[in-house]
Amino acid sequence: MNEKTIAFIGGGNMARSLIGGLIADRHPAAGLRVAEPDAERREALIADFEVQAFQENATAVRGADVVILAVKPNRVADVVRELAPQIQAQGSLVISVAAGVRCADIDSWLGGDRPVVRAMPNTPALVQTGATALFANAAVSDGQRDLAETILRAVGLIVWLDDERDMNAVTAISGSGPAYFFATMEAMQAAGESLGLDARTAHLLTLETALGAARMALESAEDVDELKRRVTSPGGTTAAAIDELEAGDLAGAYHRALHAAARRAEELGQELGDQ
Repeated sequence: MNEKTIAFIGGGNMARSLIGGLIADRHPAAGLRVAEPDAERREALIADFEVQAFQENATAVRGADVVILAVKPNRVADVVRELAPQIQAQGSLVISVAAGVRCADIDSWLGGDRPVVRAMPNTPALVQTGATALFANAAVSDGQRDLAETILRAVGLIVWLDDERDMNAVTAISGSGPAYFFATMEAMQAAGESLGLDARTAHLLTLETALGAARMALESAEDVDELKRRVTSPGGTTAAAIDELEAGDLAGAYHRALHAAARRAEELGQELGDQ
């Protein structure tokens, strides 16, 4: 892994998080390249990580073992078509972290039969606590799967999908998921303030409670339903709150919300593939 050259197309937040994770995993900065048109961002990448940063995509990709597409989804088609001859000649593995862009479309833009891995990370990757789903097309070798997993594992949990269509569900759960928890935190903080707490106290108690609950769930052998039952004494304060949430159809609201997100993910994939 450490001898591999990895080129990032795009130097935004996701690229920065992956670069930071790789360097923390002791991947040499000399083996990391970034193509970023914005001069200020390029200088920041060089200053923060001591990587090589270039204005031109082709320069960054030259000789790279792995090319990571970290541009906005609506730019992927143009970028891939531009780099296709170079990637074909080098035999580079292509990893896309662009939401909604399907492997088959990337492969088509590359000319066909090229190794492509699609990744769906989420924003907690910025603090190395992300959750990323990966899907590899048939051209990806076992060694390239291991390489893709090592790269994305630098920013958190990894799961592999057997069916790319499951990416729509992944997008709904973990890709968009942080926003649902932020919305819940926002509502809890506001409720705490309405009960008389100052904003800072309500904010800190909400965030630490969310962190503690997630850590308990991750470290426990019990499922979340059992963990909920254990802290909900009959007739107690937690039961009173849970009764209100259930009366408001919390489970149904999440069901509808995630299905809406999954439907929109499918629509976006179709729209991006038609470019």
